[in-house]
Amino acid sequence: MNQINPAKLRNSKWTAVEPLNREKHFLVSEVEYDEDGSVISCKIESVLSRNEYSINWLELKSEEKWIQGWK
Repeated sequence: MNQINPAKLRNSKWTAVEPLNREKHFLVSEVEYDEDGSVISCKIESVLSRNEYSINWLELKSEEKWIQGWK
């Protein structure tokens, strides 16, 4: 399981284990927090195409889907 600090999520780099539409490398482009510091929403941006996707940030903890960093 990937260790993630929600405060350091923005601008972190991720590699998709199974690329979709040749998009493999992503950067967390936007993170929204509530007043308690909990993550409300998270957007990742493809490095190749600049497409943005909203995801549940907890999915990034799954090593079956995501690798931390660009590999």
